[in-house]
Amino acid sequence: MLLDVPAEILLGILLAILAIAYFAGQALRRQPQSVVNPAIVDTFLYRIRAWWLLYAVLGASFLIPYGRLATVILFGILSFWALREFITLTPTRLGDHRALFWVFFVFTPAQYILVALGQQYFETYSILIPVYGFLFVPTRVALAGDSRRFLERTAKIQAGLLICVYALSHAPALLDLQLIKDGEKWRGGSAGMLLFFLLVVQFGDLSQFLWGKLIGKRVIAPAINSSKTWEGFVASVLTTTLLGGLFWPVTPFNLLEAACMSLVIAVMGFAGSMTMSAIKRDRGVRDYGTLVQGHVGILDRMDSICFAAPVFFHLTRLFFSAA
Repeated sequence: MLLDVPAEILLGILLAILAIAYFAGQALRRQPQSVVNPAIVDTFLYRIRAWWLLYAVLGASFLIPYGRLATVILFGILSFWALREFITLTPTRLGDHRALFWVFFVFTPAQYILVALGQQYFETYSILIPVYGFLFVPTRVALAGDSRRFLERTAKIQAGLLICVYALSHAPALLDLQLIKDGEKWRGGSAGMLLFFLLVVQFGDLSQFLWGKLIGKRVIAPAINSSKTWEGFVASVLTTTLLGGLFWPVTPFNLLEAACMSLVIAVMGFAGSMTMSAIKRDRGVRDYGTLVQGHVGILDRMDSICFAAPVFFHLTRLFFSAA
């Protein structure tokens, strides 16, 4: 089964926290501008709405029959959408269109079909895109006969496929890991691991934003992201590590192991946010797209997950899996 009692409790806590945070944000929104910056409150509320949508759909997928398959399909849709935003960010030439057809309608569904088939196909889906996709894209673009800015065009498609599809697919792949605890098979529900990962990575994202506004002074890379500060980064990693350690009961980790994993997730989430910000600045845009009116693109909310998912997956598989 996907959900066990600890995971159900964690999901309930998450939804309750989001509800409290949303109403708190609405209360702050009604305060005078001299008390709180409206732009900060709006950004905070946008993040809460996106997480409500994600956890509501994810929770529903856990509860229905074939919940694991529904979860894989959900992440497949998110990957497709995120890849669309990534590719749309820069213009493509006619010679790229057939390669993009293969990327969107062959490699993306193939990756998630293999993940859906289970861990027995790990060796296949772990190399499908990094090897075969990586080699196929430049070959297909070259066959179109257009050499203008060839390296830049193919690199963009390869990067989008690796980040938005390959990396993100490791999140639902967590559901299939045969985990062990203290040398024995772990009896917990598989949904707990995915919920733990999403909670930690998104808390790290939010805490970086809040700590940066509260105590941030020295901006890490002003030309890339003016809201990321060294003080906010350090405070965020510390608080995320502490929070992650508290939720060890839904994982096969002990308290210290859960804290260490949370630290890794926080750092990789930060790396993803900075990297995707650099890409946006390079292209001269603020956000990747619009998921709903008044909201940033889905890739703006998934960037941290994309970078943290494969690292968390492989560390868990290496040290806590029987496979």
